[in-house]
Amino acid sequence: MDLKEYIRSIPDYPKKGILFRDITTLIKNESAFAETINQIVERSKNYKFDKIAAIESRGFVFASAVSYLLKKPFILLRKKNKLPADTYSVDFELEYGTATIEMHKDSINENDSVLIIDDLIATGGTAKAAAKLIEMSKGNVSTFIFVINLFDLGGCDDLIKNGYKVENLIEFPGH
Repeated sequence: MDLKEYIRSIPDYPKKGILFRDITTLIKNESAFAETINQIVERSKNYKFDKIAAIESRGFVFASAVSYLLKKPFILLRKKNKLPADTYSVDFELEYGTATIEMHKDSINENDSVLIIDDLIATGGTAKAAAKLIEMSKGNVSTFIFVINLFDLGGCDDLIKNGYKVENLIEFPGH
């Protein structure tokens, strides 16, 4: 199954010049969604990890299903002020702005190995912030798995240059 066929592209969203890759058309198709989850599960078998973390919010869609199937704890990496207990916090730059993500301080134990799942990687700012959260709690990033890599924006290459393992299911140009 060619998962690319299930991704809708929307020009000038959320701002002019951005070509948004919309996963809602993939997840509303039960066969395409199941295939996506199966591919993530298969790729994850190449790595050792204790927990699965996902980046708000679209990463939750994929990671929760993978966590259920692999019977691994699921860690939420959320936008600022969305978690009720003590958090680690990282500010970062996006392709079209700035943001902050947080994680509960008690989510990761020292030396836990964590698989990070998200729907898409562009410049890699969000992914690097996610890795920083894991590392602040003395955990280790096992690998990243992305559904979509916007290859010409360099996020995957940047993660690899920084020593991280990266997998993606499909690729598109960024613009």
